[in-house]
Amino acid sequence: MSTPDRVSKGVTVPFTDSPSKGQQNSDQSSLTHQGSKPPRADGKIELGESDCWDKLGYSFSSLKKWSVIAGVFGIQTTINFNASIYANAVSPISKEFGVSEQAARVGQAIFLIAYGFGCEFWAPWSEDFGRWPVQQMSLFLVNIWQLPCALAPNFATIIVGRFLGGVCSAGGSVTLGIVADMWGPNDQQFAVAFVVLSSVMGSVIGAIVGGPVQKNLDWRWIFWLQLIVGVVVQIWHWTVPETRSTILIDREAKRRRKMGEKDVYGPNELKEHRITPKEVGTIFLRPFIMFVREPIVLCLSLLSGFSDALIFTFLESYKNVYEQWGFGPVQISFAFFPIVIGYLIAYAIFIPWIFRDQRIRRKDPDALQPECRLRLLLWLAPLEPIGLFGFAWTSLGPPQTHWIGPMIFSALIAIANYAIYMTTIDYMVECYGPYSASATGGNDLARDVLAGVSAMYAIPFYTVFPGRYKLEWPSTILGIIGILVVIPVFIFYWKGPAIRAKSPFAQTLASDRRAKAGRSGANEKDKEKSEPEP
Repeated sequence: MSTPDRVSKGVTVPFTDSPSKGQQNSDQSSLTHQGSKPPRADGKIELGESDCWDKLGYSFSSLKKWSVIAGVFGIQTTINFNASIYANAVSPISKEFGVSEQAARVGQAIFLIAYGFGCEFWAPWSEDFGRWPVQQMSLFLVNIWQLPCALAPNFATIIVGRFLGGVCSAGGSVTLGIVADMWGPNDQQFAVAFVVLSSVMGSVIGAIVGGPVQKNLDWRWIFWLQLIVGVVVQIWHWTVPETRSTILIDREAKRRRKMGEKDVYGPNELKEHRITPKEVGTIFLRPFIMFVREPIVLCLSLLSGFSDALIFTFLESYKNVYEQWGFGPVQISFAFFPIVIGYLIAYAIFIPWIFRDQRIRRKDPDALQPECRLRLLLWLAPLEPIGLFGFAWTSLGPPQTHWIGPMIFSALIAIANYAIYMTTIDYMVECYGPYSASATGGNDLARDVLAGVSAMYAIPFYTVFPGRYKLEWPSTILGIIGILVVIPVFIFYWKGPAIRAKSPFAQTLASDRRAKAGRSGANEKDKEKSEPEP
């Protein structure tokens, strides 16, 4: 597929796919609308991207880009760490405040659900005021809301603190927006893969750390630890540079005026209003509109969301399963390490695959259809139901099975979960171009909301079955659901072009691409070939 023309829509597009540096240098004719705008009536000249390309995130060195992504990794890991480690405080909170354990789990569910909406709330502000201040504000507020939880005199205070912490967590579209600030759609797969790894790893790290904390410290340390980690990440993020192009253009315009260039201004400096309530509403609502109207977004988001819900549900069985072999809280926490290994294996599998795709695109930008990004998932997605079935029937306990059995199958489930999350986001970025933030926002929303809901039914689900196989049948049912979840992957791989043909957003993007092809003509073949990022 050819790279879509950049669409400059101010703050109304939270995550625009921008051309790579090579594209900028070689196809100036298709980017003239991004250069200096014609003088206004007041004589002021607006700088565009092509006027200061070397100052933008696309021109950052590889080291600088990956230092930014490392900061993003820390933020994403922290958010998911905060979501998962709470599970180890459920029993102590239940005893402390005299509520049922099921009621205590509301603190985990409400954080995840609030985060699903919160990450979309922060997106428009990051577009207009920059990624850095928004993420700093988010980290500060999340850290503040740890205090009422840690010092809570009653259970209601914990629920309020968890809700506010989830709403104030700026991940999702903001995180992917930072990736889009530095890479074009055909160059950003390595960065997206790394960001996805941070999202899934944070949950497991929380589960691993939570066990020792639960055994050796007071439950309030669950929240003090979240605060400590949050402060460390915020200090780390303080060193991360701004990446949002409009903010960097504003800075360059100010620098040029100081150097003697009069009447040169950045895009935000010439706005009458930095951001309006209507624009905020447009950005906030677009992911939900696309979620409902776009079959690609709806089906793939539900695929990713149900996969995440299955993972959260089956992880709640760990305590009952591994107690059969005499595991205590610390040993059960260490049983999550195979999931870490599974995520790392999945990440490693994608690296050569991405290199392969980039080599093909350098030779022919139109050689690969978006559905090619789903090809690897055809092999990895079936590992989810296979892993769930295997986990179920190696959970019989001694002497029938060894504890290593369910650990091996949990690693297979982790490989599939990472692959589903990574591939669905990657496919949406390719299909929707400048609308991809809203498309992937639906993905994040589905994952967080469904995972939050699963926190409420998971434990009852694993205790409702009577008889000898009370642990095996729930995981078996999850495996059957897993088969249904995997089927859409094959449908979209084979029928994707026909589905995209019925998509209003995808058709609009296709028209833009055809228009760009007409403008650029032969220049398209002369694009500078950028080196793939490891």
